[in-house]
Amino acid sequence: MLHPVRETGSRTTATTPAPADRPVDLVTVPARQGLEAVDILRRGGDQEAVGPVLHDGACDTLGFLVPPGTADGWDVPGSACTRTDGRGLRIPAEPPVSGSGWLLPPAEDAPVTDPAVLRAALDQAARLIEAADSCR
Repeated sequence: MLHPVRETGSRTTATTPAPADRPVDLVTVPARQGLEAVDILRRGGDQEAVGPVLHDGACDTLGFLVPPGTADGWDVPGSACTRTDGRGLRIPAEPPVSGSGWLLPPAEDAPVTDPAVLRAALDQAARLIEAADSCR
């Protein structure tokens, strides 16, 4: 699992850009489900549906940057949301964990991923994976 450094700072929302000085929470999921969710989000009509995404190859996980406070209501099975208690995690220019890399790098004008949109994409991804696995 990704474990970035916690810092203090201001809050952001899903519609607010997430430059490097804005805090975020981090939703981590298994890479297979996360990659499927990224595809679902990027196929949608809204090109800003998915914000920066980290890939941690050592743990085989993806980390979606979401607004601070997301952990308070996050209950998606098979995933975790790093609780920041309102302090937020800073978006680093370089991946925060050795062995990780940006699947979708942060940009000055890129918003973080909306938690409700991410939840729906992860649910859909889980159903697709389950269906594919049952065909074997």
